[in-house]
Amino acid sequence: MQYLKKVRCAVLIETVLFSAVGILWGLQIVKGGVGARQEQAVEMEVFAEKEYIKWVDFNVSYEALCEAYKWDVESWKEAAESKDCVHVNWIELLAYIGARHGGEFPSKAIAEITKTAKKLMQKECTMAELTEDMEYYAYYLEAYQAVLGGYVGEYEIQNTTEDGNVNWEKHYGLKAFSPVAKGFEYSDYDDFGASRSYGYARPHLGHDMMGMVGTPI
Repeated sequence: MQYLKKVRCAVLIETVLFSAVGILWGLQIVKGGVGARQEQAVEMEVFAEKEYIKWVDFNVSYEALCEAYKWDVESWKEAAESKDCVHVNWIELLAYIGARHGGEFPSKAIAEITKTAKKLMQKECTMAELTEDMEYYAYYLEAYQAVLGGYVGEYEIQNTTEDGNVNWEKHYGLKAFSPVAKGFEYSDYDDFGASRSYGYARPHLGHDMMGMVGTPI
């Protein structure tokens, strides 16, 4: 009996303590203490989600890619020879057109790329001036850089002369061709743009490449 009385007493004490903690917790919520801090953390998390690009449709046409790339390479060569010319970045060109047309690249986009590239090269304006009032330019620029960044730039080619000397020649242009390491076999299937129906209807915006486990990528 004495043991049962002790157990009942302990349970009663724990109940009183839990009740007291509950009351204090409620008072803190009313006063804007703990509850306010939790609400603020949720707002910050929501704000962070708005700043983070979770998804983007990459609808840049092949023709637009080629046109922007051409002006990037040509302007680099001219800028290296003359201070009167400005080097044009192809990703910035594409982001500018994408922002103007909501991510789409209609047939007139090619002419717009050409016109814009010439203005930039001849210092008639800057990209900052062209995109000053564009709300979503930064969005497209970040997204397109994630897709195309690192594909175009300076690189060097090693050459061996007839007398056996080795020299390096600097070049500029497309420097990324395949993500698979040289010498490793793989198979691929050109299904870029093919329709997909599972989940929801959408185009396949990728190129499938199948290699052995352990292939350096």
